[in-house]
Amino acid sequence: MSAFRKFGIVATLTAASATGLPAFAQAIPPVVYTVILPAAGFGSSNYTDVVTGSIASAQQFCAEIDNDSYTVDCLAERLGKVADEIPQGTDYDEVRNILKDTSDQLESLARQNRDPSQTRGRATRAATDTTPEIRTTRPLTPVAPQSLPQVNQQASAILSNTETLLLRSAAGSESKTQQYSRIAEAIGSSKVLLRSA
Repeated sequence: MSAFRKFGIVATLTAASATGLPAFAQAIPPVVYTVILPAAGFGSSNYTDVVTGSIASAQQFCAEIDNDSYTVDCLAERLGKVADEIPQGTDYDEVRNILKDTSDQLESLARQNRDPSQTRGRATRAATDTTPEIRTTRPLTPVAPQSLPQVNQQASAILSNTETLLLRSAAGSESKTQQYSRIAEAIGSSKVLLRSA
């Protein structure tokens, strides 16, 4: 198994009092928040690298599942996680919303074509010396083998629509066009998983 790596810059912030002193200096336990911050601000190519890297990691994780019946819902769950990791109130709100909608559509597609003879279950990648264990946030729904070709075509169409939505959302902004087109390309590369399944 290959290592799962999360791309991003993580900053830890502590709460501060109105006096500007750290909160723990006033005998209040420190509050720690972990926030993903790009090195050059939202809208930068650095943050786009974070998003596209997360999508690539999602694809790699799903590709490692031995049973193709779980691929569509794995993509749904992982893209939902990528969307959830994009902070709200940023230049990437549209990306966040589009990825969340894509995740919901793929999850619904898998559930509508569920194989009752296979169990729902969480996918897990074991920890290594350099990476922690990775586990899906919810059990994955298997698609019935006889429905798999048609479901994969429908899932591919959903991903194609996502690409189109991302490109349209960037219309009128040169910087968004560059960033969103890279994210759209990363989403489009997910279709390879559906063709091989």
